[in-house]
Amino acid sequence: MSDFYADFNTNGMVPNRYYDRHFKCDAIKILPGEYYATTEQTLILTVLGSCVAVCLRDPKLKIGGMNHFLLPSDNAGDNPVSASARYGTYAMELLITQILKLGGDKRRLEAKVFGGGAVLQGMTTNVVGQRNAEFVVDFLKTEQIPILASDLLDIYPRKVYFFPETGEVKVRKLKSLHNTTILDRESEYRLKLKRNAQATGDVELF
Repeated sequence: MSDFYADFNTNGMVPNRYYDRHFKCDAIKILPGEYYATTEQTLILTVLGSCVAVCLRDPKLKIGGMNHFLLPSDNAGDNPVSASARYGTYAMELLITQILKLGGDKRRLEAKVFGGGAVLQGMTTNVVGQRNAEFVVDFLKTEQIPILASDLLDIYPRKVYFFPETGEVKVRKLKSLHNTTILDRESEYRLKLKRNAQATGDVELF
């Protein structure tokens, strides 16, 4: 297989695959809690609010992938080894593992990171987005994976387009929302993660 797709929460889903008329190529759209890795000339895109996305790539073999995740808890007092941190680590390791399964070398991996906006309704500070942004930067530093580019925090949702073959990323900030789909989708995802963690006393990964 040249591609790998997964949802952190639901098994058996099929990638949201379509032909992008603007970029004139095949495309995969990932949602909160999902990731996708490929060796093909395929555009991967997602829309971020307070979540973060990591575009990860082996530049020598042109293997790349993207994830879209957030930490289950927005409690600033959480211990770094809390369930939230373990969940974020797991989310990152899933993407790294699949790129390695496709033939990539961890020593060559490069990252570009996006998201963490203060976009959730009712949030007066950027607690959720900031924690997600800080986590992903710290994780990549610990794993010695260089961050080549980043666009984190701010107040806007983002649409992120990643071209694994070239490593190019295009970001469009959505300065006006015509509906609440992005916010509703992330809020539902966040609540699901928190319920799972509370029900088990740990992180429920699937």
